[in-house]
Amino acid sequence: MVQVNQTLLGAEYDDRTACQHWLDGLSAHYAPEDYQRLIAAGELLLECQAPALPIIGERHARQRLASADILLGLRMDAETLCAALLHGCLVDHRLSVDQISQRCGEVVARMVVALSRIGQLTEVERVVAVKDQPEHEENLRRLLLGVAEDVRVVLVVLADRLQLMRKIKHLEPAVQIKLAEDSQRVYAPLANRLGVWQIKWELEDLALRALEPEDYKRIAALLNERRIERQDYIARVISLLQTECERAGIDATISGRPKHLYSIWRKMQRKRVDIDRIFDLRALRVLVNDIPACYAVLGIVHGLWQHIPKEFDDYIATPKGNRYQSLHTAVIGPENKPLEVQIRTHDMHTHAEFGVAAHWAYKESKALDNDFQQRLVWMRRWLESNQEGAPLKDTPPLGGELQPAHVYVLTPQAKVIELPRGATPIDFAFAIHSAVGQRCRGALVDGRIVPLNYQLTSGETVEILTQNNATPSRDWINPQHGYLVTARARNRVRQWLKQQDFDQHLNDGRTLLEKELARYGITTVPALDPVAARYHLKRGEDVLAAIGRGDLTAAQVARPWVEDKKQPSEFINRVKPPPEKTTPNTQSAVIVEGVADLMTQMAPCCQPLPADQIVGFVTRGRGITVHRHDCQNILHLPEAERERLIAVRWAEAVPAAAHYSVDVIIIATDRKGLLRDVSSVFADHQTNVTGVRTHTDPRTEVATMHFTTQLQDLSQLQALMVRLRQLPDIHEVKRAR
Repeated sequence: MVQVNQTLLGAEYDDRTACQHWLDGLSAHYAPEDYQRLIAAGELLLECQAPALPIIGERHARQRLASADILLGLRMDAETLCAALLHGCLVDHRLSVDQISQRCGEVVARMVVALSRIGQLTEVERVVAVKDQPEHEENLRRLLLGVAEDVRVVLVVLADRLQLMRKIKHLEPAVQIKLAEDSQRVYAPLANRLGVWQIKWELEDLALRALEPEDYKRIAALLNERRIERQDYIARVISLLQTECERAGIDATISGRPKHLYSIWRKMQRKRVDIDRIFDLRALRVLVNDIPACYAVLGIVHGLWQHIPKEFDDYIATPKGNRYQSLHTAVIGPENKPLEVQIRTHDMHTHAEFGVAAHWAYKESKALDNDFQQRLVWMRRWLESNQEGAPLKDTPPLGGELQPAHVYVLTPQAKVIELPRGATPIDFAFAIHSAVGQRCRGALVDGRIVPLNYQLTSGETVEILTQNNATPSRDWINPQHGYLVTARARNRVRQWLKQQDFDQHLNDGRTLLEKELARYGITTVPALDPVAARYHLKRGEDVLAAIGRGDLTAAQVARPWVEDKKQPSEFINRVKPPPEKTTPNTQSAVIVEGVADLMTQMAPCCQPLPADQIVGFVTRGRGITVHRHDCQNILHLPEAERERLIAVRWAEAVPAAAHYSVDVIIIATDRKGLLRDVSSVFADHQTNVTGVRTHTDPRTEVATMHFTTQLQDLSQLQALMVRLRQLPDIHEVKRAR
């Protein structure tokens, strides 16, 4: 398809005459069936009888014709032009979706529906980029791409915005500034990412004219030539260089463009120089087949024109950090005008346009999002194939692997919120604020009540209904009910439920501690506030609640008051008494009462630590194995084996170099940096980790982590576990076995 340049009739002509004139010029460039579809779209445009646009006062039909004409200049297919003509015709039910589908096809109808949805989101008074909030601008761009699954819909939006910017110079200054900022910060970068340079350049220039009128006029005067003259200059230079490359037998593809005013202004601002120090006002790009040809073309360029000193960069020999490769040079071209030339291979160009070196990525300094970039690459390749004249095919909605990983929804104040695909109103509520999520009792999506497990889609406006006495439900954290998708929301609900159970845990902990103390004849619970600091807790009630939750055991807390008393276990009472008193081996951590220099070893089943209550088990030929007194293997010993139990105790001074292996289990919500954060806690406590096993359930996003570490005593373990529980997204930390 060849590029078509149409001339729109002036405002003095009526809409029907203007529309017919525009359509008449298309008959030679579109297939008969496509041309008939365009005629049908023109008739529907006239039938909808929409009023003049409230912003610029231009008649609706003339605005749509102008937008469609911009897309015609981009050589877009008939379906895109039909959608551009019918944009806005669904408002107030002027036309129905069925009417459009019957006369122009289902694809056009879907595109018009998407445009109508975007039109509601991008009202000038409603959605405008917020200064000093680049993440909001980024989310607005992603919102537009998320709502418009067909890339051609985005092009219609951009064409509409460009036509609007062409008409703003007669508006009030405040309105001009608002529209220009919106175009500069949201729409021009979006056109840049899609590679629609013609729209990007003009949007930026028009925005500069509104925002910096004096600078715009000064730069235009300094250039001292019209854009068309600069374009003619580039064409002559391309022709000359192409001829020289052909003489040298080099297969080269050469393109070029004059630098637009906004780009010149930005470079002058960034480098703090005047226009005479900007050497790429006119630029060429040469694509060749291999690296030797790059340097051969460089020689031709420097042979034709004088090189400007200090204006040469060899990014082929020394690529940039993002692996961008190219030769950049600046020369004094014909008529003594500076000219920049970029030389690279086709593979280098593909990487620069679609890889991690993509122009929009490093120019806008955005962190790469693989999912988002993949969608952009797909869109840009389709557009490039269109511009290269390849046969056009219907563009299907982006599905399967290209389905977006996130949705972008709006608050009632038009703030864009990014959420993972499948997110619900409760996820949205917690993304706003934890207090909003906790008091959530209902949700309105685009003004209609929806269930709390409703899956949000991009472009919807969500309003959360709250009640002061509302509380989270335990059903919310049940993955089968589908109420929550984000880890943030799940963690907040779990934390709230955990806090609400404090009273129950407090009572349970008090009961457990009273029972433990009663076994030793202690009838009242001593003051626990002094004990709380040992476990890094604030008060005694927190100690009791920790016992009730299972974070601490009653035996651990009771130990200071019962450590000198006889062990109460039934089978421990039958431990053989020592035959005689001997001097203990002070070099051992464990002392067997009445027996010196007896070999001992720690049981791997319960991994006792100094300060644990312990008991010895006489093995056959391997000395005494030391177990915790609550070890399951000891508690379930057969009656005949209990005669082999023997009383042991920790030495008063455990050797400083002694370390004991302990397994710690951590259950947490999986997230980026989780393993790093957990490992840093072990490192801060100067503990040696000898083994790590992790597993994440993809359905619940819950990670289970097993750490084997070497510790000196029980207090070090308790301090380590308390610190681990303070990390974000940690659900449970416990000692194995």
